[in-house]
Amino acid sequence: MPRLLRRKEVWWPTAWGWALVLGMAAALAAAAAVGVRGFLAVSEPSRAPDGTPARLLVVEGWITPGEMDQALALIRRGGYTHVITSGGPMNTWPAAYPDFAARTRAYLLTQGLPDGVQVTALPAPFTRQDRTYASAVWVRDGLHSAGMRPAALDVFTSGVHARRTRTIFRMAFGPEVAVGVISADPTDYDGPRWWRSSAGAKTVIGEALSVAWTACCFWPPPAGSHEERWAVPRQ
Repeated sequence: MPRLLRRKEVWWPTAWGWALVLGMAAALAAAAAVGVRGFLAVSEPSRAPDGTPARLLVVEGWITPGEMDQALALIRRGGYTHVITSGGPMNTWPAAYPDFAARTRAYLLTQGLPDGVQVTALPAPFTRQDRTYASAVWVRDGLHSAGMRPAALDVFTSGVHARRTRTIFRMAFGPEVAVGVISADPTDYDGPRWWRSSAGAKTVIGEALSVAWTACCFWPPPAGSHEERWAVPRQ
């Protein structure tokens, strides 16, 4: 009868060996925890092909009041001449505003903006999926309807949402528009030590998974197609 088993020598870590392995794993995990937030919360303003900075800023309307204050400070520092607020219907009841775009526009105006800065709300309709892409599409089409075709624009958004926001806005606007992004510092958790709170852990880990899904599984429909604007019933 043929032999079914064979004896082999196996190398196994000692206690000191395990301590070294676990120490290296902990160091790598700590480095990843610190690095992932910096990777996601990217801030890179755009420039037009002629080298001039973007003059149009899109503020995602769902951000927190504290993050709106950071957007306000950015606008007051100068450079932007037109601000677009985006976002879909608000899901709070009762709601003082019909959508996040209107709410953020009202907040910016009541707080005071530099002379000459125009603020326009371009809300998106209700959708259960791909809300950021829907907002980008409605901002793009709203600008086109107003005869505005900027060569460059920046998007102001919340912390670790920045990388995905920039990717999706670039998909919606296409290669002819330089899209930059500016990330706000989080106001509901300690950004550099996000893993110390449940809010930080849920936000960062969830956004990391969303970025991975967007990179591998999200393919934007053709511009102007019904599939791109599927939140609106087909006529």
